[in-house]
Amino acid sequence: MPRRARLDIAGALHHIMVRGINRAPIFLTDQDRQRFLDRLGEEVAEGKCSVYAWVLMETHVHILFKSGQHGISTVMRRLLTWYAQYFNRRHRRTGHLFENRYKSILCDEEKYLLSLVRYIHLNPVRAGIVSTLDKLNRYPWSGHSAIMGKKGYPWMNTDYVLTCFGKRRGAARRGYLRFVEEGMGMGKVPELTGGGLVRSLGGWSRVVALRRKGEGEESDERILGDGDFVEAVLQEVGERLLRQLKVRKKGVAVGDIIKEECARAGVNVAGLIQGSRRSSVSGVRARIAHRCIEEMGLPAAEIARHLGVTTSTIIRAVERVNKQGEK
Repeated sequence: MPRRARLDIAGALHHIMVRGINRAPIFLTDQDRQRFLDRLGEEVAEGKCSVYAWVLMETHVHILFKSGQHGISTVMRRLLTWYAQYFNRRHRRTGHLFENRYKSILCDEEKYLLSLVRYIHLNPVRAGIVSTLDKLNRYPWSGHSAIMGKKGYPWMNTDYVLTCFGKRRGAARRGYLRFVEEGMGMGKVPELTGGGLVRSLGGWSRVVALRRKGEGEESDERILGDGDFVEAVLQEVGERLLRQLKVRKKGVAVGDIIKEECARAGVNVAGLIQGSRRSSVSGVRARIAHRCIEEMGLPAAEIARHLGVTTSTIIRAVERVNKQGEK
């Protein structure tokens, strides 16, 4: 059975899990970990994402963040591609570093944000890497230390988490710490590492109980949330995909959009594809990229290949169009 496409929705809360291939180590030294974090910071900043929790384990990574305007795909592709190349060069190895696909669960922020932050940050405790809360406060490879003010990561949104525990920073940190401490004895919580009906309802017994009452819940293994949340997400995704499908059924191609926008602006197609940086050409390129994303659902990398520029150029161009539309 083919795997279903990821739900890549702008402004949604995503729990990302990345594992080494065959559960092999993906970090061998502290330098590896630091380089991964440096690159993560660059990518989430460019993608305008908000990171709320993260942890680097020897064989896997957890990241909890709210996606920016262009979702998570570009951020994760660039991060993992860069890091795999770095790791292979540094450790003189070849071949794949990660499993074929990272896992992405779209989560109901209101219901699961704080539980996920705690669960992710307690990974080193469950693994026996640190044994006390005081040691966890200073553990460098988890976002917990940043929330506690022991480490600084400009790209991590610690304030968002702390405001859930109080308005004053000191009191908020104490409240957050108590919350984490309450979870110290918790083992693995399958509900917080996947989606689907059983996980969203907290166990199979809840599902059976609902069915006995004749009640049903919309569910999707890619989503962690109740039936109403799942239904809202799928409706948003469905409407977007339906619009894109109609465009494709009409036989519209990228080349058609390029020709149409160039003709409208009086810009030479060849000059545009050759990477001209004239403001008039850049503006047309931005409109083409925006239409390809909105109308056809194409990823930035594919649009970049058609327009002869880099993926980051496309992302920045679309951001400019979006900002102009907000004014």
